[in-house]
Amino acid sequence: MRIYFPTVRAGRVLLLAAGFALATPPATLHAQATGQGAAPEGNARTPRVPSHCIALAGDIPGARFAALPAGAGPRTASRRARARDPLPEEMVRLSYLAHASFLIETPGGLSAVTDYTGFIGATDFFPDVATMNRAHETHWTAMPDPRIPHVLKGWGPTAEGVEHRLDLGEMLVRNVNTDIRSAFDETVDRNGNSIFVFEVAGLCIGHLGHLHHEPDAAQYAALGRLDVVMAAVDGGTTLDLPRMMRVLRRLRSSVVLPMHWFRGGSLERFVAAASAEFDIRQEGENSVTLSLRSLPRRPTVIVLRPNYLRAPQPD
Repeated sequence: MRIYFPTVRAGRVLLLAAGFALATPPATLHAQATGQGAAPEGNARTPRVPSHCIALAGDIPGARFAALPAGAGPRTASRRARARDPLPEEMVRLSYLAHASFLIETPGGLSAVTDYTGFIGATDFFPDVATMNRAHETHWTAMPDPRIPHVLKGWGPTAEGVEHRLDLGEMLVRNVNTDIRSAFDETVDRNGNSIFVFEVAGLCIGHLGHLHHEPDAAQYAALGRLDVVMAAVDGGTTLDLPRMMRVLRRLRSSVVLPMHWFRGGSLERFVAAASAEFDIRQEGENSVTLSLRSLPRRPTVIVLRPNYLRAPQPD
């Protein structure tokens, strides 16, 4: 049995599943969603494995839907160069590039870069999707690579913000608007930024961006349950450490990937604060490969080391 509580966002009613839905393990929810223990194999277009994320953005008027022509999407992506080695079915790889930029890769060859700045390394590779937020120039660019099919800005032309719902078949990208402080004074730019959510391989992956306030109840409802979250842990220009810890407790994600840390001090302070509630994994790795079934049983902070992409070297 599911119980739904209505909550209001921008004058519209959203439904937040509670109780059974949020208490059920992700793998069980995946089986309930698909009617089987695993996704069917052999699909030429690599369809998206349904996630248990409460994807409410589809009910929001004005959301942006991308209609792909025949032959586009995963099939097209798999024909061009990948950033790294192919992935097994139902696995997702997240690689930390720099600052707040991560590369997300799917088994079907789709890829997305968060907080895209125009540079991802000494490589000719370009992603299918680039998301940006406008806190300052290290989170966006006015001149994105024109080859990138989908460049999603986390802000709109007015205080109404922007709504994205980009369905690429294997991956769904959507956003939840947040407010942002001015870089010059204490004024607040309403709906001037976004948290981006990537639904892929049954996982719900969130990038909190340059978060300046704790989400309200409606924003948490719109986000849904995030299995993996990329969180700014600098403790200063974004949220201070106590408030960021409250956000992470509320999200209850299985995996937290720290980002936006400067040198070692801010990262060390975050790890020390999180160690009482999270397992800590620091192995010097640059990327992590996850699946719905491989998520840790206990919430875990995985510290990745930033490293830009490099072109393959000839043998």
